[in-house]
Amino acid sequence: MKLSDYELRVIGCLIEKELTTPEQYPLSLNALTNACNQKSNRNPVMSLDETTVQHTLDELSKKHLVVEKSPFGGRTAKYQHRFCNTEFSDLQFSEQEVGILCVLFLRGPQTPGELRTRTNRLCKFTDVDEVEAVLEKLASQPTGPYVKKLPRQPGKRESRYIHLLGDTEITDEHTSEVETVSEPTVNTNYEQRITQLEKQMTEMLSEMDDLKDAIDKLMKS
Repeated sequence: MKLSDYELRVIGCLIEKELTTPEQYPLSLNALTNACNQKSNRNPVMSLDETTVQHTLDELSKKHLVVEKSPFGGRTAKYQHRFCNTEFSDLQFSEQEVGILCVLFLRGPQTPGELRTRTNRLCKFTDVDEVEAVLEKLASQPTGPYVKKLPRQPGKRESRYIHLLGDTEITDEHTSEVETVSEPTVNTNYEQRITQLEKQMTEMLSEMDDLKDAIDKLMKS
């Protein structure tokens, strides 16, 4: 299965909302467009219009991955995914596997630690070791692999994982993290350090967004 970036965003949003706001699922075109364009819990942030989302839904319908499911007498068309765990899908995943794939669809390559934090609304993990075990299972399934472990970044304790269901080939942008520089100059070292700090700051801000969403959910419940 090879899905475009837009198709992955739509599938990821449908899975996310099915698990986090089941009372609002299936989603209308407007609700799905808003979910695709969220500024939190998304990387990259997109700005899709309803025409683009509708075209993406049409393409997914042809692949039998999305179906229109409107309530009897309802005026607004609503959509639900058939990506996995239905009688119409060959893909059958555990709750933890679905949570990991969903977050990888929505946020790109991530470490097991990041995945443990960012899947907390979708499924439960007791520790990072459990996340790694599920990732290894996804990477070694006979019908897969569905994820791949990327080389570890310099100065990082964990390697990132990327899903393998997209139609974009894994490029140097994903794997360049293992490149080494011979005889680096002082200026190069500073630049590398600044780059690492910027990445760490981005991760911290992302985790703060996750905590804010969790707090908002608790306040509303």
